[in-house]
Amino acid sequence: MNRFTSHGITIELVQGDITRQPDIHAVVNAANAELRTGGGVAGAIHHAAGPGLYKECKALAPIRPGQAVITSGHELPNRHVIHCLGPVYGVDTPSDKLLVDCYHNALYLAEKHGLSSVAFPALSTGAFGYPMEAAARVAFSAIHALANKLRSVRLIRFVLYSEQDLAMHAQVMRELQS
Repeated sequence: MNRFTSHGITIELVQGDITRQPDIHAVVNAANAELRTGGGVAGAIHHAAGPGLYKECKALAPIRPGQAVITSGHELPNRHVIHCLGPVYGVDTPSDKLLVDCYHNALYLAEKHGLSSVAFPALSTGAFGYPMEAAARVAFSAIHALANKLRSVRLIRFVLYSEQDLAMHAQVMRELQS
């Protein structure tokens, strides 16, 4: 595991399954606008959480790129799911600002609900086509910019799908730390 600190916030990078983070208060869903089950992260979270998650989501949809909403975790080991609609790279513009908004809005919701830990996937990098390295830079910069304002959130974990994604995030984090 790679671990870094920014303004007293611990940032962890792990390879794994975002639906299996029992020590985390909220996992972040890389959602679609209608907050429906889908492929990738959204499909995995909806499948693990059970049908109650979609029932709760229906009342909150649709959302726009950059927005985030919060639900209970249902059958997940987490108290909450924070659903973010990341930008489709090259379509939703400005993509970098909308991706920053995702991270900020997710963390604002975590703060509002008094959560101390949040796990993110690599938002917008799958079907939405955001280049992994660029997305990692945006994510870490967004978190660093907000870290000194966070009071309840003390741990932010990035749960990355592949060894390659983990290595890329670790490299970007080391560069930004130096």
